[in-house]
Amino acid sequence: MTDPLAFIHALTWEDLPPQVQRQTRLCLLDLLGVAAGGLGTRLSGIVHDHAAEDWPGDTPMLFDARSASLPGAALAAAMTIDSLDGHDGYNPAKGHIGCPLIPPLLLIGHARGISGKAFLTALAMGYEFGARAATAQHATCPDYHTSGSWGAVTAAAGAARLMGLSPDQTRHALGIAEYHGPRSQMMRCIDHPTMVKDGSGWGAMAGVSAAQLAARGFTGAPAITVEAAPEFWADLGHDWRIAEQYFKPWPVCRWAQGPVEAVLALRARHQLRPEDVTALRIDTFHEATRLASARPDTTEEAQYSTSFPCAVALARGDITPADIDGAALHDPEILRLSAATSMFEDAEANALFPGKRLARVTLTLTDGREVTSDWTEPRWSADTPPRPQDLHAKYRALATPVLGEPRSAAIFDAVETLADTPLRALTGHLLGVSV
Repeated sequence: MTDPLAFIHALTWEDLPPQVQRQTRLCLLDLLGVAAGGLGTRLSGIVHDHAAEDWPGDTPMLFDARSASLPGAALAAAMTIDSLDGHDGYNPAKGHIGCPLIPPLLLIGHARGISGKAFLTALAMGYEFGARAATAQHATCPDYHTSGSWGAVTAAAGAARLMGLSPDQTRHALGIAEYHGPRSQMMRCIDHPTMVKDGSGWGAMAGVSAAQLAARGFTGAPAITVEAAPEFWADLGHDWRIAEQYFKPWPVCRWAQGPVEAVLALRARHQLRPEDVTALRIDTFHEATRLASARPDTTEEAQYSTSFPCAVALARGDITPADIDGAALHDPEILRLSAATSMFEDAEANALFPGKRLARVTLTLTDGREVTSDWTEPRWSADTPPRPQDLHAKYRALATPVLGEPRSAAIFDAVETLADTPLRALTGHLLGVSV
């Protein structure tokens, strides 16, 4: 099966290998945990108010007692996930497939009363579609755009499937989404971190709107990334890209996670305390050196930093949402270590990006010694995937403090059994409920 338009509507749950079925549930659980964790951000509060007040409608919003229009609710949910940089990703895409995809599927699927199996199948389809749409866009338009750009086309594909659009309407939906999707420049937000983040919320909104417009007869085909780049779609339905997603142990940019991993390894190996360290040197690829907010004033600046998360890891031995917001942004020891960090480009690391995200860390100690890590890649890559229990623990750590134990446990159980229940067995715990 290589025709992407046919694949959108023809894929069945039974077509998916068991490991792909398992991975689909894990991706869903992980993103729901990140969404819960993101509810405490100022970004999420602003965008939920914006959706409820400026996009009125009767679609219930994720973890909010208010409602909005379908595009507005999708915008708020995707931006809430994006507000906490802990969501899964795909290296060749240089971004995140699930973030702009899951909100439209949850909202449309809930409204239409579909089965959990139908939802999970659409989700798996979207990951496969989005992986190829992203790599096609990067190859045909090499400026580094955010996930929202190709995420809009991916969201439109998922919406078209669940809305039952015809093949012709689907083709137009993809074209509308590609044309109207946010071609926002990723490195611009890296250099100046703000709430615009990875563009995923606008991608979700644009994708949903494109499907709604196509259903009414609005035209927009063709989508160049789908129809003019056939080489990226040849293995569709055979090579399962959802199995190649990475996951994040910490809620910061993936580019910073290799350095964090190296810092933690040195901390453990040499039994270091933060006061033992006078300077940090990080050798890595170009993009990671651009994460340069040494003294962040906001959580967005902290999440899009390399030095600050490394300082947090060295000082606290972990990075939680509380470590990249609020009082942690003013912790004098963390700020000292972050300011004492220098970053340098490495030619080999540059050559291997984006397939690999390499980093090497050297710590200068108070006694004058230097200790250096191995070349390190981020944890939980496709080559070294997390165990299911690792992602279960991550979900609970993010969701339980926000949602409470009963609700977070109910969501966990609903995801585990979703292939055999209605989708509303899950969305009943997610939508139209304030926290």
